Amino acid sequence: MEINATYNSLVALGDSFTEGMSDLKPDGSYRGWADVLAGRLAGRSPGFRYANLAVRGKLIGQIVEEQVGAAAGMKADVVTLVGGLNDTLRPKVDMVRVRDLLTEAVERLTPACGQLVMMRSPGRDGPVMKRFRPRMEELFEHVDALAARHGALVVDLYGAPALGDPRLWDVDRLHLTADGHRRVAEAVWQALGLAPEEDWRTPLPPTAPPGWAARRITDARFAREHLGPWIGRRLTGRSSGDGRAPKRPELLPYGPPAVP
Repeated sequence: MEINATYNSLVALGDSFTEGMSDLKPDGSYRGWADVLAGRLAGRSPGFRYANLAVRGKLIGQIVEEQVGAAAGMKADVVTLVGGLNDTLRPKVDMVRVRDLLTEAVERLTPACGQLVMMRSPGRDGPVMKRFRPRMEELFEHVDALAARHGALVVDLYGAPALGDPRLWDVDRLHLTADGHRRVAEAVWQALGLAPEEDWRTPLPPTAPPGWAARRITDARFAREHLGPWIGRRLTGRSSGDGRAPKRPELLPYGPPAVP
């Protein structure tokens, strides 16, 4: 990859990870690594354009159906595709179908953009990671194979121990904090051949682990505010993204998204 290459446009596809949860801005909207990356790229390229089609809760089939065609038509210099992880977290999943859909997405996007970027997504250390690790690693092996076949870049966030640190994850245990998103933006920045501004893999400084009582309070809050509603949506077939439009559906000059 050319060092200090110039990119004039970026389109981001995916789910809540790319939408930017839980990097909350003062106005109640979400920033996220893709917005951070777009802002940095815009600083190097006057007239830089950016679209973010990602919507929380989307499965890979929905990403292919709702986002891939639109992204391919934008002919962007860089397209980021991160999807399939929501599928692996379902109680039952057809991994053959997930792999096939991801293949379809890559085959449609690669000829329509300058550079496709994929990821081995990060995961918070804990029991959820242990339970779903085999599915996640099966997905990531397929990501690697597709990238090698089609000339895509792969950003290996999964292989960075620092991003597994629970302190870089929000209280919902599913989404990165602002610092976590900033690190992802830097990782993609470097993968695109741009000069590093920091070592995104640097571990957080060690701290004393929380006591038993503090852990129980945190666990109870997590179960009440996040785990329970998440299970409820799974049981009823609902998604947190139902009826929600992308925050930046058009490839327009970088800046705050238009208010509906």
